[in-house]
Amino acid sequence: MHEILRSNDPVLLSFARSTLEGEGVECFVLDGNMSVLEGSLGILASRMLVTEDDAPRARRLLIESGLSHELRPEPE
Repeated sequence: MHEILRSNDPVLLSFARSTLEGEGVECFVLDGNMSVLEGSLGILASRMLVTEDDAPRARRLLIESGLSHELRPEPE
């Protein structure tokens, strides 16, 4: 699994998820309920992960959707 983006903005995460899933790329959002533990301050960001095989396509789709500034660095 590759972390493709990290954010505490639920609208951004929803947009990214719908963009990827609309093109058949399965993604997983981890830590989405951490706000319950932190007191809803929005400090802890959720992480969006995709499979290693889908990572290049997911990056391309998110860049085409205008989210290039939100992408995590590519793993080495």
